[in-house]
Amino acid sequence: MPKARKKADLPVKTCAHCGRPMVWRKKWEKVWDEVKYCSDRCRGEARKRSD
Repeated sequence: MPKARKKADLPVKTCAHCGRPMVWRKKWEKVWDEVKYCSDRCRGEARKRSD
């Protein structure tokens, strides 16, 4: 069984809308390079601003 990673060792990105740091999630494992926003709310707000 693989050794678990500590949360401090996970990759971090900054949200393109609010600027908050986002920590890697298992849900984002395959699309981590494409993740730009920390939440659906930030993604929606960014879309509203660009329209």
